[in-house]
Amino acid sequence: MPINGIVQPEVIPVDERLRLRKYDGDYSFALPWYQDEELVYLVDGKREPYTMEKLGQMYRYLDQIGELYFIEVLEGGSYVPVGDVTFWQNDMPVVIGEKRYRGHGLGRKVVAALVERGRELGYDRMYVNEIYDYNTASKRCFESAGFRAYEKTQAGERYCCIVSNEHIDEFLRIC
Repeated sequence: MPINGIVQPEVIPVDERLRLRKYDGDYSFALPWYQDEELVYLVDGKREPYTMEKLGQMYRYLDQIGELYFIEVLEGGSYVPVGDVTFWQNDMPVVIGEKRYRGHGLGRKVVAALVERGRELGYDRMYVNEIYDYNTASKRCFESAGFRAYEKTQAGERYCCIVSNEHIDEFLRIC
């Protein structure tokens, strides 16, 4: 379900080979991503692989709180899902599920595209609820898109990005 009162695009082009495709209820291809204990640890802080039932619960929940997208890469003339992201003002969990695509800047491009979406929607700031201390790749990804840590949590930090230029001074005071 899109953000209340906002029409969720079917596709958000990120670049010539990367796009975000609106969640359509089909997620069976994503189960292997969430069986990877390393990925699950980065996402949940636990190493317990997902079942199909748990994966469905997660996607249904995320689809209720924001705009849920699959991250797709153009391969051989067709788009292939390689991860997922949920976008709303208060959080933006990004998962690059396909290992061969991790560490190549896809997450950074996705975050930058969604910050621009937030700007278009009139958000003055956007947040990431928590990035675990040990998830240095996610920290670098969000920091490269302008997010800054503003609050310590038990396991990591919360991040904020000022989207509107009129709030930059306030942002610099809290960071």
